[in-house]
Amino acid sequence: MTAKMDTGLKKADRTDIAVELKKVLADSFALYLKTHGYHWNVRGPQFFGLHNMLEEQYREQWAALDEIAERIRSLDETAPQGFGTFGNQTSIKDGDPEKTAQAMIEELVGDHGTVIATLRKAIETADEAGDEATADLLTQRLAAHEKTAWMLRATTQ
Repeated sequence: MTAKMDTGLKKADRTDIAVELKKVLADSFALYLKTHGYHWNVRGPQFFGLHNMLEEQYREQWAALDEIAERIRSLDETAPQGFGTFGNQTSIKDGDPEKTAQAMIEELVGDHGTVIATLRKAIETADEAGDEATADLLTQRLAAHEKTAWMLRATTQ
């Protein structure tokens, strides 16, 4: 026998929140993969600085993936797994290792914008359901992506 789930949130609200969290996780995973790939493949006069900056970013993103997935599980939903599942839920496209450093950075800025939009929708859903824990996690992720997008934009000016 399993214990009854009682977090003060209705099952339907937990499900709605988890749907949005799964989109956040898919976008975050796709962005993580692209950032890591661009870390490997960036080249040019700014190589060292960009290589190190992207490493810092993908490491931070990797840690966040676990937090997001565990929040889905804490809502008594299953976390998605697998490239196909994530690929079907994200609008972030694979990176192109042949792009210039400038084009890579510009693309990552746009992708952070995509994640930011996904986060804002998920925060709205969590707020409407009274899920402060999810809203807090997502607000922290929002701030992290906004800061990262700013840092990336600053390298292109």
